Amino acid sequence: MPFMKSTQMNVSRRSAIAGLSSTLGVAALGEAEAAAQERADKPAPIAPRDNLKITKLETFLVKPRWLFLKVHTNAGIVGLGEPILEGRALTCAQAVKEIEPYLVGKDPRRVAHHWQAIYRHAFYRGGPILTSALSGIDQALWDIKGKALGVPVYELLGGPTRDRVRVYAHAGTVEAMKKAQAAGFTAFKTGPRKRRPARYIETPAAVQYAAESFAELRRAMGNEVDIAIDFHGAISPATSKLLIRALEPYQPMFVEEPCQAQNHDVMAEIARGTPLPIATGERVFTKWGFREVLEKRAATVLQPDLCHAGGITECRLIAGIAEAYYASIAPHNPLGPISLAAGVQLAASIPNFLCQEQVSLGEGYLKKPFTVRNGYLELPTGPGLGIELDENALADKINHDWRNQEAYDADDGSVVDW
Repeated sequence: MPFMKSTQMNVSRRSAIAGLSSTLGVAALGEAEAAAQERADKPAPIAPRDNLKITKLETFLVKPRWLFLKVHTNAGIVGLGEPILEGRALTCAQAVKEIEPYLVGKDPRRVAHHWQAIYRHAFYRGGPILTSALSGIDQALWDIKGKALGVPVYELLGGPTRDRVRVYAHAGTVEAMKKAQAAGFTAFKTGPRKRRPARYIETPAAVQYAAESFAELRRAMGNEVDIAIDFHGAISPATSKLLIRALEPYQPMFVEEPCQAQNHDVMAEIARGTPLPIATGERVFTKWGFREVLEKRAATVLQPDLCHAGGITECRLIAGIAEAYYASIAPHNPLGPISLAAGVQLAASIPNFLCQEQVSLGEGYLKKPFTVRNGYLELPTGPGLGIELDENALADKINHDWRNQEAYDADDGSVVDW
C-alpha cells in the first residue's frame, strides 16, 4: 500500500511516489501477491464460496479535508471508503483502527452482518464518530463485494432504477452559477446572503437583502433551473419563518436546515407554514434519527450523508422508510469522490431519489473522474463503487490539518453559527 497511516503526518511527495512505484507491476510481488492480482483482474475474480478474508484496514488523510480508507483482502481486492467527519479526521481514523480487530480475518461479503456487529457491540450506539467510521467501512465492504462478483453495487441492491443521476453544484453568485451551468449543471445550491453573521432577531433590511439576493439569482438563471438554499441551521426559527415567506415567490428547489437540525419539532412547525420543500439530514444519523424527522413531518427532502448516517447499508433503509412517507432523498456530500461514488450507487438503486450533492467529480483523485452532461452523471459500469484512485495524482495531496471554522459576532464577540 503506498500510503502511511493517517496519524503519520509527515509524508514527502518523493517518498509517497516511491512507495507508489514499489507497488506497481506484478514482477515486484511475491507469488501469492501475483496470484491475488491475477484474480483481481478477472471480471468476477471470487466465486461465492471462495475464501475471502479481510487482512487490514488503512486510512490516510487527503487534501483538502478528507479521510480515505482502504480495506485490504487476501485476494488482492481492495475496498474504498470515506470514514470522515469534517474537522474530526484523526478521531475517525482512530475509530476505524479500534474497529479493525473485529474485521481482520472475517469475510467482507457479510456486509449487513458486520454493520450490525460494529454498531450494536459498541454498546454506546450512534453519534457522529461511530456512525462516520462505520459508514466508510460499509462503503468499502460493498466495494469489495461488488468487485468480487464483478458487478456495480447498484446491481446488488436490486438493479438500477434510473439510467443517470442528477447532481447539483454549489454557487453563491450569478457568475459562479453561469460557470457551473456551462460545465453541465442544471441545479445549484446557495446560502442566504448576509452582511454579517445572523442574529436571533433580524432587521427587515437583513431579511430583504437575503431575499433580494436570491431573487437576483432566479432572474439571472431563469425558471428552468433548480436553485436550492441552505440556511445551514444558522438562522433562528423566528427569522427563518420571515425569510422563507420572502423567498416563496422565487420557489427554491428546497430550503435546507431552516433551523438547528436537532430541533425536529420546530422544523416541523416551519414546514407546516410554507409550501416550499424543507430539507434536512446531514446531521442526522441512522434510520432511528430519520424516523423522527418523518414521523413529525419535519421535512420532505431527506439528506442522509453516506459518510455519516451509516453508509450504503443504512441509507438504503432510510430511503425505504422515506418512500413510505412520500419523501425524497438528496444525499448530502461536501466530501470526496469516494463519497460521491457511494451516493451514485445509492441513487441508482432507489425510486425516490431527487438530486446528489457534490463538490468534487474526482479530478486529480480518480483515474476516471465523473462527467456531468445536461445535469446528470451516467451510471458507472465498473464493479463495486465503479472508481479507481489515481495513486500518482494523489501523492502530493496526502495529509492535511483542516479545522472547522470559528465565527464570532463582530459587535460583541459572542460565538455564532457558521
